[in-house]
Amino acid sequence: MYKQIESYINRLVDGSTPERPLWNIEKIRQGKDPVWNYIDGCMLIALLSAAEITGERKYSDFVEKFISYYVRDDGGIRGYFPERFNLDDVNEGRVLFDLYKATGKEKYRTAILLIHEQLEKQPRTITGNFWHKKIYPHQIWLDGIYMAQVFCVRFQKEFGGGDYSDTMSQIRNVRKLMFDEGKKLAYHGCDCSKSVFWADKQTGLSKNFWLRAIGWLTVALADIIGYIDNEENKAELCGIFREVIDGVAQYADPETGMYYQVVDLGGREGNYLETSGSSMIAYAMMKGARLGVLDKKYAVQGRKTFDGICKKYLKINDAGELDLGGICLVAGLGPEDNRQRDGSYEYYISEPVVENDAKGVAPFVLCYTEVKRQLAEDVDK
Repeated sequence: MYKQIESYINRLVDGSTPERPLWNIEKIRQGKDPVWNYIDGCMLIALLSAAEITGERKYSDFVEKFISYYVRDDGGIRGYFPERFNLDDVNEGRVLFDLYKATGKEKYRTAILLIHEQLEKQPRTITGNFWHKKIYPHQIWLDGIYMAQVFCVRFQKEFGGGDYSDTMSQIRNVRKLMFDEGKKLAYHGCDCSKSVFWADKQTGLSKNFWLRAIGWLTVALADIIGYIDNEENKAELCGIFREVIDGVAQYADPETGMYYQVVDLGGREGNYLETSGSSMIAYAMMKGARLGVLDKKYAVQGRKTFDGICKKYLKINDAGELDLGGICLVAGLGPEDNRQRDGSYEYYISEPVVENDAKGVAPFVLCYTEVKRQLAEDVDK
């Protein structure tokens, strides 16, 4: 199956344009105009990793062509609305650092500064954390650490003088407020005002442990640790990362190595092994072990999860092509006019499950690049 994965990636790339990427199922279903968004960002980040490990220039060339459609010559960004204060929209900005380094084009640097300007003005909770979006006031979501803080660390490292104190504070607050000491898992969201309908009135926390939210956190920590160059900060992050990984690892399905949509309720009716979050955790495990941050057992466990995903959800369709299934299309908390998104168990298992969406495909591709690195290391030994 491994040999076919690159043909699967190629099919998605070859069939995609910036206006209509095959992997952005939400955009396709809704028929929306092209906008700057985190879903495409996830896939482009994965393609840059694939280009690095495979040596295949078509992936990096595609990424630049894709981003150039959005980033104008003056550094403005098509379909980007900073006044929405949406942390999700920061994620695609990660790619700009790589393109600026590779091409030297000033428009990419200008676009980086534009996104950073949003974060300078981003509303904050009483703890000092970014609001997840303007429409989610006073709320911290695990997703936001991935969406914004990897960008922040890269900005500080490459443009800002290496002051990581704000990122460190926001991650510490997530650990303090959202990590359950008994379950060893982090809750999806926290409303610091404790007023929104889905939040516990005493703690502000959401009701359950959603897999992909925890997956976002693990990937964020793995990637930040890979970039950050302050050893004291890195050591602290490594401790948090190990704690998060050790916690979620105990919930792995023994047969496949995958994880359930609602992580700690694997035996409950309707729950299912989900691809995107499982891929994220597997990637974080393999990368963490490669960086020397996690025990080597996690390189093995991450590989088992990747193989389990391949066996369970990577299937050949009637056209003889691969499809990746088992992907939760989307899940969130609120806003007030969408009370179905209440963080309940019933809500999380009710969201559509789809094939070939980038929220699953991108971390799956990242997993594949880590597997490729493992195989290369085995050859070198």
